[in-house]
Parts: sequence; structure tokens; C-alpha cells
Amino acid sequence: MQAMLKGLFVLGTGNYERVYGPEARAAIDQWVDIYAPPQTREAVQANPAILRDADVIFSGWGGPYLDQAFLDAAPALKVVFYGAGSVKYMLTDAFWERDILITSAAAANAVPVMEYTLAQIFFCLKSGWRYAYNIKREARHIHREFPVCGAYGATVGIISLGLIGRLVCERLRPFDLKLIAYDPYVGPEDAAALGVEMCRLDEIFARADVVSLHTPWLPETVGMITGAHLAAMKPYAAFINTARGAVVREDEMIEVLKQRPDIQAVLDVTYPEPPAPGSPLFTLPNVLLTPHIAGAMGNETRRMGQYMVEELRRYVHGEPLRGVVSKDKVGILA
Repeated sequence: MQAMLKGLFVLGTGNYERVYGPEARAAIDQWVDIYAPPQTREAVQANPAILRDADVIFSGWGGPYLDQAFLDAAPALKVVFYGAGSVKYMLTDAFWERDILITSAAAANAVPVMEYTLAQIFFCLKSGWRYAYNIKREARHIHREFPVCGAYGATVGIISLGLIGRLVCERLRPFDLKLIAYDPYVGPEDAAALGVEMCRLDEIFARADVVSLHTPWLPETVGMITGAHLAAMKPYAAFINTARGAVVREDEMIEVLKQRPDIQAVLDVTYPEPPAPGSPLFTLPNVLLTPHIAGAMGNETRRMGQYMVEELRRYVHGEPLRGVVSKDKVGILA
């Protein structure tokens, strides 16, 4: 019989309970001897000897820096199960020199982002935020004073077909919508499988009734969305950003939104985040701001812990892990 693995939980204060609920912990206990209480990044830095026997580490938001000092203290470490999305901040060159797997729950975190995006797409197609704002402002029932596209026959543009962009496309397929997308790395076969028409980036903005941005924050994507893109949008179109604020040239976006009050912007992310005090984003009537809530919150965080349980099961049974992050793919989870 295979000996039990030995492991630790190492993640930010409060995130142990948020991510790894009782069911997930009970499942982990079947295969792993968790030999110490949950640790924080600071605790293992102060007492690195605690890492000596760990075959596996379960982590999440606020996880440890996997630098040379950490790795030297953890000679038995084989797998890091990261119950959150991006692992970019944790990893160092020293990590890639060791034969250690790291698997992320980015696919689980993508689900609530997809759900948020779908909700915003359909509400924007009803001009819902425009009506809600004006009813509140004028304290009267405004009835059909603004154009409403509606979902039937509408064109929805998706920018980047990574984990979230693909999920959004898959969930939109049953509806009577036209899906168009921009992603220079997606070929015709993939596009056909997703039911999308691939277009140039400028064409997405010119044709879509709603544009949803899902591009990761990479050096080459900073400022990718310009004021000219937004200025080219159809009358009463909407722009949704659940990706990263730095992908958009924010000053240019603000100027366009001032000049085009018909355009609706739904921004769950900004750059800087939160916006600087006094930013027009707080007061423009055609901007809806939410404080980076599209990703996992509340009960949704437990989905990521359960995803790690499934990854552990695969590891124990010698099956391929689904969330493994390779060196060349770290950035796309950012």
C-alpha cells in the first residue's frame, strides 16, 4: 500500500477557511497527512524547518514565494496545489530548476467571472444600467426613452479566448446571438468548435453591440485597447472589462466616454485599482464600477478548494493534472 503523502496548508490569513471547506479538508485527509496547523507565508519564513517533510503544499491567495530559500527548506516537495488563479507572483527561476509540479484552480476561478460577464452582457443589451441610472437620477419612471438592442440577433464580441473567454462563448452558444472574437493565437478549427467568427481587433469594436475583454495583463498587452477602439463603437454599445485595467488606455477611454454618453462601460477592474481619487470613472453616468468582484467570492471560493481535491485525486492515482502551469503559460493566468 502506498504511504500517505505528508503536507501543509500555506496561504494568506483567512484564506484557509475561505478556500478549503470542511468537505475539501476531509477529502484531503484521506490521502495526505497534514502534519501541522495551517501556515502563513510569514510563518514559514520564520520557521522554515516546518517545510522539511512536506511532499505537497496546499495554497491559495497569499501563498508563499517559491524562492531558493523556501525550496532549500522543502527538499521533499513534489507538488504545489494552488487553490486560486494566477501563480505568477509566487514563482522564481529557482522553482523552475526543481522538478516540482504546480497546479492552479484558475479554471474554477474562471466560472464566476464567466457568470458575471454573462449577467452584464444581457443587462447591457437591455440598456439596463442606463435606465437604472436615469430613473434614480430623475426620480421618475422612465419608460423606453433609450434604444434597446435586446439579445435576439445581437452581436457580442469577445477579446481573447483563454479560459474565461472560451467559457463565455460556450455559455452564449444556446442564445440567438452572433459571436465574434479576436485572439491571434486561435485557429479556424478552434473558432469553429466555439461557434465564433474571428475578426480583427478594430472590427470587434465596430461591429459588436457588447464587447467583453478577457485579455491577460502581459508586457505586450499593456494599453492594447485604445480610445480609437472605443470611439468606433456602435451607438449605445457597451464595453465590459473583467480582465485587467492596464490592458486599456484609461485616459483615452475616459475621454471617449465623456464624448460618447451613449456608450456604456462596465468596469470590474481599473488601472490603478482602485481608481485615483477624483477620477471621472467615479462620476461619469455611463460608467458602472464594481470593485474587482467578478472572480470567486463567498461560497464560490470553495469551488477552488474542491478543484484542488480533484487534482490531488488525479495525482494520487497517477493521472495527468488538469491545472498544471508551465513556465511559458504563467502569464496567461495573470
